[in-house]
Amino acid sequence: MQFKAIVSLLFAASVFAHEGHDHDHEDDAATAPSDVVTLTDKTFSKWVKGEALSLVEFYAREYFPSPLLRTATSSPRPTLSNERVPSNARMDLDRARNGMQGLADTWCGHCKALAPEYEIAATELKADNIKIAKVDCTVEKDTCSEVGVSGYPTLKVFRNGVAADYKGERKAPSIVSTMKKQALPALSVVAGSEIEDFKGKDKVVVVGYFADATSKKFKAFEAVANQLRDDYVFGYTTDKVEGVKTPAVTLFKKFDEGENKFAGKFAEDELSAFIKTNSVPLIDEIGPENYQKYVQAGVPLGFLFVESDEQRAQFTEELTPVAKSAKGKVAFVFIDATKFGSHAKNLNLKEGQWPAFAINVPEKGLKFPFKGKKITAKALQPFVDEFASGEMKPDLKSEDIPASNDAPVKVVVGKNFNDIVLDTKKDVFLEVYAPWCGHCKKLAPIWDELAELLAKKDSEYVTIAKMDGTENDFPADVNVQVQGFPTLKLWKAKTNEIVDYDGGDRTLEPLLAWLKKNGSNGSKISASASSASPDDEDEEEHDEL
Repeated sequence: MQFKAIVSLLFAASVFAHEGHDHDHEDDAATAPSDVVTLTDKTFSKWVKGEALSLVEFYAREYFPSPLLRTATSSPRPTLSNERVPSNARMDLDRARNGMQGLADTWCGHCKALAPEYEIAATELKADNIKIAKVDCTVEKDTCSEVGVSGYPTLKVFRNGVAADYKGERKAPSIVSTMKKQALPALSVVAGSEIEDFKGKDKVVVVGYFADATSKKFKAFEAVANQLRDDYVFGYTTDKVEGVKTPAVTLFKKFDEGENKFAGKFAEDELSAFIKTNSVPLIDEIGPENYQKYVQAGVPLGFLFVESDEQRAQFTEELTPVAKSAKGKVAFVFIDATKFGSHAKNLNLKEGQWPAFAINVPEKGLKFPFKGKKITAKALQPFVDEFASGEMKPDLKSEDIPASNDAPVKVVVGKNFNDIVLDTKKDVFLEVYAPWCGHCKKLAPIWDELAELLAKKDSEYVTIAKMDGTENDFPADVNVQVQGFPTLKLWKAKTNEIVDYDGGDRTLEPLLAWLKKNGSNGSKISASASSASPDDEDEEEHDEL
């Protein structure tokens, strides 16, 4: 299954399991000297306009149930990037506020995790005269509304009051590195004699060597520097450097082999791919802070689930040759099975059976789980080679095909997807749902009613179907993006063109009207919402009350 918001699905299930409620630590932090500037509605605008470069965190203190009440109230499902509480969780929290005792005043989990990193970064950035600040959105509501804050924490980079999204990781070293890069020009001019010092400015530094700054090859390098300035430090020199024949580009890094020399054509796409591929270690730890960077690199990920530092050390030594042979084709990453073990199911691995390995192509949602008995270099090398050759077929997660599928709503699983959904004689309206999804549960009786209505006279023109998106994958050749649950998509008769539902409310009348308008057989549908059973309507209204 393909998810644009794959970051949230990767780690969200375990975030709260590792959050503490150390109130003594919070009290100490509140009284200790801080290099983070606190801004209010009155001071915010003047302060950010007066700083050439600054970073501001917009955070929130929120009430969450104490441990004693967590069994009685629903826990919010956070996303990695921004914490948002779904409506059903908000309802439960409201009940807790109004009818229960013992609530603890704590920060949003991600805000709390960021706080100590933010303090460290603020102190380190003082030497560079880069200030960072924070705004409490539960108090300074006007400022947060004007900035457009929609989740917590939100980080914004300001240049004399003009805001831009912060794109770095949320750990102190990354915050420091990102803000120092922001303070530099996108492309720095470096004297030949200064390159040795310049290449140590960051974890990854890219240096171009050119005879002049007017050629097409230089312009391509300059364009890439502007595109990737938030991620890497770029410099160039027109001085003659011993041992370097211009034009040339070298990527210097503080890991693995230390440097990589560009050997492709001086085109923006090749330069960009070279930098992204070589800027990540052969084997690295992956987590919420750097996952998106790996996805943006566009290289399939080889997830190695481990439980201990001993396993990391063992596999680093044993699998480095395998990772080196697959460089640019598979990026090997350790994932902490004790924290993020639930992600194994997303990769069609069995949770709890560690160590484990699977290759994932995030942008296509393809999964290739390693099913060998033991992870060794000898066993993994042919598996990786087969994947890299393009000959390996992705694994298709699927429930069993139902023994009977005669109900008005047809049940789709991975194994029967093509037979039902790609039936060119009919329009097929598919709901992709999750069993735990509140909105899906609300839609279920309406979806049943729509199917029953169409089954009476219009079954030859349209099929109403549903698929559990947590237990079934789309076939590899089906190009579908699912951003959340429920997702409604129409496969049009004759062409199998896919159309996303955009008809507004997910109630019977708008669903049917949209289907008639967008389906290839829409004009042939005779059913109308007014022909729905009055008893069903009364029952639905009673349920809502």
